[in-house]
Amino acid sequence: MTKNAFHFDALTPDFMWYAIESIGIRAESGFLALNSYENRVYQFSDESRQRYVVKFYRPERWSEAQILEEHGFTLELIDAEIPVAPPLQIAGKTLHHYQGYLFALFASMGGRQFEVDNIEQLEGVGRFLGRIHKIGCLRKFEHRPNIDLNEYLYQPRKILQSSEMIPVHLERSFFNDLDMLITAIEHHWSDDVTSLRLHGDCHPGNILWRDGPMFVDLDDARNGPAIQDLWMLLNGERHDKIMQLDVILEAYQEFNDFNPQELKLIEPLRGLRMVHYMSWLAKRWQDPAFPLAFPWFNDAKYWEGQVLAFKEQIAALSEAPISLTPQW
Repeated sequence: MTKNAFHFDALTPDFMWYAIESIGIRAESGFLALNSYENRVYQFSDESRQRYVVKFYRPERWSEAQILEEHGFTLELIDAEIPVAPPLQIAGKTLHHYQGYLFALFASMGGRQFEVDNIEQLEGVGRFLGRIHKIGCLRKFEHRPNIDLNEYLYQPRKILQSSEMIPVHLERSFFNDLDMLITAIEHHWSDDVTSLRLHGDCHPGNILWRDGPMFVDLDDARNGPAIQDLWMLLNGERHDKIMQLDVILEAYQEFNDFNPQELKLIEPLRGLRMVHYMSWLAKRWQDPAFPLAFPWFNDAKYWEGQVLAFKEQIAALSEAPISLTPQW
């Protein structure tokens, strides 16, 4: 796969039209780009004004087996009447090929933004996450990765070290504080908790609200602790997060057990996401879409802010983990 293909340079409107036509769908509208950068995702309408979303997967990121495993998990959830956005099966297939690219088609899903401060919506999300994890517990992904320190800390550090993104005058303090954060996370990390199939990127932006929650974008599905799909839903001050977590877990446990020992992983997981996100942007910076979408990433003020964020996260790791009422 060439560098140009990796960066989607061949993905012109004509190319996409022919790719979709190759599976029997004729696009009649233009292609509306949706907010996706790791892959390329577009909404369009066909001859009968049926709206679709097409996702072109970034070459060399996931193998075909890994993508099909994600699709299979999504279809398991659909069979259990769990509201997720599944890939459409066309001629018995959910994953399609066209001139070196892998792509999938989805029905276009509408909905309102999930409100993280709405108790009723938090309860609904908690119930369905319990149901998702009940199915996720049945077996692990064989091909998709695990949430671990190598993928989320050690490899990202190497990527950041070899990148030219960090201003020279900040390099020493940046890597000194990053290494302190890594040490703090290592101290609090545990591999003893049960690992299961997860949504993997369950933040509010990946939940739509219709008559209930609709979970979208399982592209980061992987094995890991259940708390990974819960902690990104929490926001505000500590007492706000405790209240939100209490609501989510009470609903969650109607369908699946939760190990309270996982609560101590919330701040380590936050630290992992912080480091992994920076390395993801650095790794993708040569893709022209990234400088356009994230111009602040190349600004010295951003990196100064990250040095401060490292210190704040180290302090958060030194505090007592969130705990709930005695029944947990």
